[in-house]
Amino acid sequence: MTVLVFLDPAHENGRVADPAQPQLMATDLGATRGDGVFESMLAVDGVARKVGAHLDRLAKSARSMELDIPSADSWRRAIATALAEHPPAEEIVVKLLVTRGVEGADRPTAWVQADAAGPVGRRQRQEGVDILLLDRGYDSSLAERAPWLLLGAKTLSYAVNMATLRYAKAHGADDVIFTSTDGLVLEGPTSTVLMATERDGVKTLVTPLLENGILPGTSQGALFKAAAAAGWQLGYGPLQPHHLLEADAVWLVSSIRLLAPVKSIDGKPIPVSAPMTEELMKLLAEGSQD
Repeated sequence: MTVLVFLDPAHENGRVADPAQPQLMATDLGATRGDGVFESMLAVDGVARKVGAHLDRLAKSARSMELDIPSADSWRRAIATALAEHPPAEEIVVKLLVTRGVEGADRPTAWVQADAAGPVGRRQRQEGVDILLLDRGYDSSLAERAPWLLLGAKTLSYAVNMATLRYAKAHGADDVIFTSTDGLVLEGPTSTVLMATERDGVKTLVTPLLENGILPGTSQGALFKAAAAAGWQLGYGPLQPHHLLEADAVWLVSSIRLLAPVKSIDGKPIPVSAPMTEELMKLLAEGSQD
């Protein structure tokens, strides 16, 4: 069951809409140009995780596009309405979407969508993923040189990301890790890259540098905070592909799939650490409370 709740000034807690009926104008700039931003979060047992972090990132993405969006309180009320309207489920995917609106109307279109989580994310976090390294086509300094490319924003323009996943599946893999033309590890199409090492009893968790033009991961941020409190050391790139091959474990982390162990890179098996994965999953759950 899909639940739609539109943010509407005439409805304080959001306007529940029929998902079986047309709701978006054909001239909405989100449909015609992908001109908008979004966030996806997971609700577990009816409670949304990392709401504050997702709202902060939504607002940051919107500012980078000079897009006016509803207030955080309005979003929180609409999220609560959507979860109340959705039948009970262990995991619910909650999406926040906002477009620049109907062309010429000068008013954004904003809504919350809630759906029961599908089986793919759960399967990949349990079984792991095979990934390909793919060149993203630009160097690691492009985000600084060309901020208008919105490399650190979560926009609705996801055609390339989805094409990448289709390419991976067509070549026998589950997912992708992008690399820059100057040889640095960036991110997945819908995830953040993490790797871990344990040396002389010291466990270190590392992620690529944000300055290299990747989206700041809300799950990565929550996990790093909890891991630091648990005694892990933290690191921030720069990472090259050989670092992933030499690590004790590598994961793709995202709000919906959570922590998916990487079990091979370009067809080459790499170590998978069940104990580390279990520990980090618990830390991620602790750090994801809003």
